[in-house]
Amino acid sequence: MNEMTVSHLLFRTSRREIVIGERTLIMGIINATPDSFSDGGRYASPQKAIEEGVRMAEDGADILDIGGESTRPGSDAVSAEEELRRVLPVILGLAAKVAIPLSIDTMKAEVAEEALKAGAEIVNDVSSLKYDSKMASAIAASGAGLVLMHMRGMPKVMQQGDLTYPSLIDDIAGFLEERLAAARLAGIDFTQMAVDPGIGFGKNADDNMRLIRHLGEFNRLGRPILVGVSRKAFIGKVTGGLPAERIAGTAAAVTMSILGGAHIVRVHDVSIMKKVALMADAISRS
Repeated sequence: MNEMTVSHLLFRTSRREIVIGERTLIMGIINATPDSFSDGGRYASPQKAIEEGVRMAEDGADILDIGGESTRPGSDAVSAEEELRRVLPVILGLAAKVAIPLSIDTMKAEVAEEALKAGAEIVNDVSSLKYDSKMASAIAASGAGLVLMHMRGMPKVMQQGDLTYPSLIDDIAGFLEERLAAARLAGIDFTQMAVDPGIGFGKNADDNMRLIRHLGEFNRLGRPILVGVSRKAFIGKVTGGLPAERIAGTAAAVTMSILGGAHIVRVHDVSIMKKVALMADAISRS
C-alpha cells in the first residue's frame, strides 16, 4: 500500500459529512446523454436512468454522479437548457428513491444551481471552475461538495496535439493546488473539496497508467482523491475490446488505483467494482 495514503478526511456536502478513508467509496456513473462513449445513450430516458440509479444504490454505490453532457474526447457541448432537460427529471426521481448523495457532473453554474435545488449535493466540475465564472459563487452559496479535476483543453479537442507534460505529476498537482486555492478564495471551504487527476482527459495512455502508479503523490493536496478509469480508452489499448468489453481491465485499473491511494472510484459497473474495492481494501489494510 502506498505509504503516502491519507488515513481519514471529511468531505462536506450541502447535506452531510462523508468520512473518507475508512474504505474506498464507489461513485456510480449515470449518463443521461444520447452520446456516451461507454453505453451509447442506454440511459438517455429519465425513467431508465432512474431505474439504473436505484439499481446502483442497491448494488452498493456510495454516490451517484449524473451527467447530461458528454465529456468524451471529441464531444460537442450542449446548452444549459438541454443539459437541464436531461438531468433534472433524473435527479428529482432519484432524490425521492435513494438515500445516498447525488452528484451533478457539469461545468455550468446554471445547471449546478438547479440540480442542487432538485436534490444533488455535490458538483463534479471537470473544468475545475474555469469554464463558468459563476460556478465558484454557486458552490460557495450552496455549501455543496465540489470535485476539481485536471483537464488540459476542452473535451472537444483535449486529445489532439501534443499531450506531453514537462513533469506529469508535478504539473497536475500544481494545477489542482492552484484550483483549490482559487476555490477557497471564492469562499468554498477546504473540506468541501475533492480532487481528480483527470485520467483520460488530455493525457496519453502511458501517462494515464503513470498517474495510477503515482496517485499517492496527490495526498500532498490534503483532499480526497477521486479517480475515474472505468472502461476508458487506455484500457482498450492494452486489452482490446469496445468499452463494454473492458470490465476486466477496469477491475485491474480500479485495484491499482485503490492500492495507489484513491479514496473514491467512479465506475459504470457498480456491483462488480464494489467487490473489487472490497478485496483491494482488504489487501491494503491487512
